[in-house]
Amino acid sequence: QLQLVESGGGLVQPGGSLRLSCTASGATLDDYAIGWFRQAPGKEREGISCIASGGWTDYADSVKGRFTISRDNAKNTVTLQMNNLSPEDTAVYYCAADIWRVGLSAARYDYWGQGTQVTVSS
Repeated sequence: QLQLVESGGGLVQPGGSLRLSCTASGATLDDYAIGWFRQAPGKEREGISCIASGGWTDYADSVKGRFTISRDNAKNTVTLQMNNLSPEDTAVYYCAADIWRVGLSAARYDYWGQGTQVTVSS
């Protein structure tokens, strides 16, 4: 059974950077498409980036040019590099995996991590 754990969240000042990691156990992550999602208080869960098993990537307009998703298959990890963060990026960030589907819709993913809090504040 695939299990996902997010890490790397925390408090950062506006304009700063964070690097989130999604580490898998129980299966080889390079067989799966991975999505990153976030949910701010009172808002719906938003798909922000995804990477297919073959390496194709997609980004939401809200993060395009600031966030970069990548795989490290040797570490069974997918990372999300987040630059030029703003208070609007404050949310709980989740990674999700699916062996068949990829995209920015949460409904496409069967496996989810517990989330990591990202707070952007001065």
